[in-house]
Amino acid sequence: MIKTEDFFKNRKVIKSRLAGFGFEMRGGVYEYTKTLAESGFQMNVTVTDGGKVTARVIEPDVGEYTLHLTDSAGSFVGTVREEYSRTLTEIAERCFERDVFKSEQTKELIKYVREKYGRELEFLWEKYDDNAVWRRGDTGKWFAVLLTVPRRKLGLQSDEKAEIIDLRTAPEEMSALVDGQRYFGGWHMNKKHWYTIILDGSVEFGELCRRVDVSYSLAVK
Repeated sequence: MIKTEDFFKNRKVIKSRLAGFGFEMRGGVYEYTKTLAESGFQMNVTVTDGGKVTARVIEPDVGEYTLHLTDSAGSFVGTVREEYSRTLTEIAERCFERDVFKSEQTKELIKYVREKYGRELEFLWEKYDDNAVWRRGDTGKWFAVLLTVPRRKLGLQSDEKAEIIDLRTAPEEMSALVDGQRYFGGWHMNKKHWYTIILDGSVEFGELCRRVDVSYSLAVK
């Protein structure tokens, strides 16, 4: 069963991009219409001001077509389903941005990296959509990793999930840095070169930015 909302999970609309895709504002919502090439059916997509998306496929002279949303087999249904899915995927990628991380410190850090280094998060693992990396544009090497993990994974007595960042440091500085309270051994990374910070304010933002800068400088060949 295909659900429209699954294409836009953990994404937020960038309204300034909708017009460029072909959406028009009508009646307080953004509307987009296209003819599906293989079937000749009409696909209508609406996006509200808050980013909620609805989509319908209309069969001329008949009305709304829904078989593509089910598990129905057949080449024709499959063709409609493929075009429908491809259109929603394209809208999600071009008119929405990832909105996975929720903590205020994480959001501030994303803004900091975007403004200082012009780098955007890369979501490399479809199965783990709350994990992402930043990499340098010149070397292609990672300088930070953002993840969501239970605090217990870091040795803390809590199953509450936390947003964390993995950063690089010089190996000779690691033993003096990692204290098991604010700085932890790098989660899922080489602990000789990487350490972890929980993005909950335990490390103040200015210090966090400084450490991101150091990690960026170390991400060289």
